[in-house]
Amino acid sequence: MTAPQTGTAFLPIAAMMFAAGLGIPVFASLNAGLNQQLGSPIAATTVTFAVGLAIGTVILAFVGFPARSVFVTDQPWHYGAAVFMLFYATAIAFSAPKIGLGNAIFFVLTGQLIAAATIDHFGLLGVIQTSLTPRRLVGIAVMAIGLYLARKPV
Repeated sequence: MTAPQTGTAFLPIAAMMFAAGLGIPVFASLNAGLNQQLGSPIAATTVTFAVGLAIGTVILAFVGFPARSVFVTDQPWHYGAAVFMLFYATAIAFSAPKIGLGNAIFFVLTGQLIAAATIDHFGLLGVIQTSLTPRRLVGIAVMAIGLYLARKPV
C-alpha cells in the first residue's frame, strides 16, 4: 500500500470525500423514497444499482474498459464490497422511512467511525495502518457523542 497523500494533493481529495459525504444522505433519501414508491427495499436497491450500472457502463465506454486480465485476482474478497454496498443501500431504504433519515445516518456514521478506527489500527484489508492513539480515540469519542446529541429521539 502506498503512503497517504499529503500537501497540495490532499485538499482536492478531501474536498471530493466531503462531497461524497454530502451525497450519502441524499442517496439515502432518494433510495428510501424509491422504496416507498415501489413498496420494497430490495426492488429500490435493485433499480438503484441497475441505473448505476447503466451510467457506469456508459462512462467506461468513453474512458475505456479495463483489460479482462485485471479481473482475475488472488484477492477475490475485494469483490465483497458489492455485498456491503447492497446491504447498506437496502438497509437505509428500509430504515430511513421508519426511524427518520437523521437517525438512520447517525447509526451509519457511528458504525463507520468504529469500523474505520478498527480497520486503520490493525491495517486490515490492505489499508495503510494508522495506530489508534489516545488523541484519535478521544476525537472519535467526541464525534460519536456529537452524533448522539444530534440525533432525533424516537
